[in-house]
Amino acid sequence: MQPVPCAGCQALQRRVCDLQAENERLRRQLDEATRARKRQAAPFAKGQPTAQPKKPGRKPGKDYGHKAHRQPPQPDQIDETHEAPLPDVCPDCGGPLDETHIAQQFQVEIPRKPIHRQFNIHVGRCRQCRRRVQGRHPLQTSDALGAASSQLGPDAQAAVVELNKQAGLSHGKVVRCLESLFGIPLSRGGSVHTVLRAASRCEPVYDAIREAVGQSDWVVPDETGWRVGGLPAWLHALVAPQATAYVIDPTRSGSVAEAILGLDYDGTMIHDGWSPYDQFKDARHQQCVQHLLRRADAMEAVATRGAVCFPRRVAELLRSGLDLRDRHAAGEVSRHGLAVARGRLENQLSDLVFPPKANAANERLAQHLWAHRDDLFTFLRQPGLDATNWRAELAIRFGVILRKVWGGSRTWAGARAQSVLMSVWRTCWQQERSALDFLSQLLRGQPLALVQPP
Repeated sequence: MQPVPCAGCQALQRRVCDLQAENERLRRQLDEATRARKRQAAPFAKGQPTAQPKKPGRKPGKDYGHKAHRQPPQPDQIDETHEAPLPDVCPDCGGPLDETHIAQQFQVEIPRKPIHRQFNIHVGRCRQCRRRVQGRHPLQTSDALGAASSQLGPDAQAAVVELNKQAGLSHGKVVRCLESLFGIPLSRGGSVHTVLRAASRCEPVYDAIREAVGQSDWVVPDETGWRVGGLPAWLHALVAPQATAYVIDPTRSGSVAEAILGLDYDGTMIHDGWSPYDQFKDARHQQCVQHLLRRADAMEAVATRGAVCFPRRVAELLRSGLDLRDRHAAGEVSRHGLAVARGRLENQLSDLVFPPKANAANERLAQHLWAHRDDLFTFLRQPGLDATNWRAELAIRFGVILRKVWGGSRTWAGARAQSVLMSVWRTCWQQERSALDFLSQLLRGQPLALVQPP
């Protein structure tokens, strides 16, 4: 007869089995994370495909979406008209043909032949002060003569910047693109200097963008890694309603946001909870709800036993806040009802996070939520305010794609040009303006403004 194990031994055996199962699960997650960090053939892979993906293609009926076929040009846009006459006889049987009607087909084409301009610069001297004076045509981008008299036009220079900073082409590919498409010869060094000169012309516009961001009612900051000369650096982005300022800096510190906003900034900051943003004491803050939800969901996925209750409850309260926002926007909840429900949510969250937690991960999250308990539902106090920092994430993606292509900047002069031109391009996109046309006009010496002075 085998001895019956005591209750304590049975509890220990169950505990060992639980720990072994948890250890195996964590090992699988570690292996998956390690494999994901390795360089992939497809750097934008998102893991396993969806088990039941939506049917591809257009949706029928009212959900079809925007009709993407090319619209025919207006009559005043047609530059050439060509006739496509009937053949003399039927190509099948050789019989005679009778014309029934004339149909139209339209085509848009790119100009492959470059335009070569010659400017006859009239040069003179003042009779009184003897100063040398020369004429200037509106299409000129420079007064240089002599060895530097042969230049790219303003549209061509703007196209170089567009291909490099927007399309992400390297300077070598920009050179090949201009040569193959338009027959314009250019060296890689010429492409580099074109970009640097364009950035120099945009410096006053960049200063105005930074000032407009600093004076805005709300701002969404974020940052990501960058490289300059192969060394680590950081790309900072600050998004405002009408402008976006980028800065490439050696550090991730809050000095970049401080230089643009000032420590006395009293608007609303929507961010991911990074601690340097806490130094803006006069500002109202909105912690990114999506970041907190991802953190709570990840904690719940690895927690065991009773430790799952806290992150699960935190996620429920945050999602209740988002649902309340949507109901108010739909007119289902009044402004007074919104305020009452918001106060109830804030009290429930405070009661949840205040008691000390036995689990270390839960305690860290609870301390963060308690320290920022007034910054979690600001979007309910200011209806219309974003609850997440998606605007900054979208703006950062603009730089991340370029970083994946070239790996960063080679010099700090190039990093400065990158910051300036990305700011101009992104601000033009926000205002639904053509950055190509804006830069082309600016290179001709025309005073232009992207943002209105505060």
